[in-house]
Amino acid sequence: MEVNVLRFKSMIPSVLLLILFSVFLSCGNRSPSFECADSIGCVSISPDDPVKIGVIQALSGKVAPLGLEQIRGIELALDKRKGQVLGHPITLQMEDTGCTSEGGANAVLKILADPQMVAIFGTTCSGAARTAAHAMSEAGLTMISGNNSAPYLTSIGGKAAPEWHSGYFRTANNEENAGKAAAAFAFQKLGVRRAALINDGDIYSQGLTDGFKQAFEKLGGQIVLDTSVNKGEMMMQPVLTAAKDAGAELLFFPLFQPEGNLILLQAVEIPEYKNIILMSDGALIEDSFIQDVRGKGKGMYFVGPASPKGPAVDALALQYQTKYNATPANSYYLSAYDAAVLLFAAIEKAAVQEPNGTVHLGRDALRKALYAMVEFQGVTGKLTCDKFGDCSRPAFNILRLDDPDAGVAALQENIVFAYNSEE
Repeated sequence: MEVNVLRFKSMIPSVLLLILFSVFLSCGNRSPSFECADSIGCVSISPDDPVKIGVIQALSGKVAPLGLEQIRGIELALDKRKGQVLGHPITLQMEDTGCTSEGGANAVLKILADPQMVAIFGTTCSGAARTAAHAMSEAGLTMISGNNSAPYLTSIGGKAAPEWHSGYFRTANNEENAGKAAAAFAFQKLGVRRAALINDGDIYSQGLTDGFKQAFEKLGGQIVLDTSVNKGEMMMQPVLTAAKDAGAELLFFPLFQPEGNLILLQAVEIPEYKNIILMSDGALIEDSFIQDVRGKGKGMYFVGPASPKGPAVDALALQYQTKYNATPANSYYLSAYDAAVLLFAAIEKAAVQEPNGTVHLGRDALRKALYAMVEFQGVTGKLTCDKFGDCSRPAFNILRLDDPDAGVAALQENIVFAYNSEE
């Protein structure tokens, strides 16, 4: 017994050495812990946690149908990947912007309150994006929109626009050229030489009227009135009378609902407007607008982004109808779908994934992944993001409302003029 105890004691140093050696080998084979080297920080997602995406859209008021189409676009994109990215479920935090600058600021602050938020999908309205993009960029996040189109959010004339912020992207067309398209059609095809402009003071509508004015005057036309109405304004007769008295042959009013509806409905009550051409933009290329104005809108013109066509578009439209038991109210769900697909692809490209499923995502790495997207195949076409965040190639059509009973689909098919941004 004594001999065994002595033998056991003599073995202890060897056993301890073996244990220490095994621990050393184990530590040597272990992957080093992740250290964030991203310039604006990282978000780490544990194996059982979701990837959080903020969604800020116009969910109330007359513009809500446009916001709904944006949400349906991201939902269809989620269906394509079974609601997951990198093996993690995607959860959406939805906030209402109300299509105002104040609403955009309030909505984005609610999103930014969660440090685990990966990115933001929004906004519907460019005015809301102006404040939201500023706060988002300062916080180091990324935001992508399928509906914003104001030139002031990205670039004008190939240079950074006043409201451009790093980390902001969009798949909707930069409408720098929409005003040019409307002016070219009015001057060259309709023979208009005197035009009046009405915006609502935000960066979207003012961007379009500014673009129209510059192009129209360059062609030799005269702007006889350039004014604005307030959001929420109900009485449009004063501004309509001013345009009439100034001798306008055409009134261009790129406004949202309900102001756009009221301009049209009150204009047709003024006898002289039988001889004044009315033109708006993509914000009113919407079924709810057509249903509201009915036959009173017959003959009205609209400038809007060219609607994509092809098998991929047809397939997504069928998925839309199957999922929602309805036809799309407008075509903007397509660019929303592309925005979501592009964002998910960038997340996969930028992320670092550990064997146990933990995901680390550098915030600047995500931005760089989007800026580096070239010829990415979307349902609307190939997407290439430039240094200002514009990811689509602008092309615009002029449409005329000839058959209100046939709805927005017939309007989108009734192309009377096509304008390419390279023209």
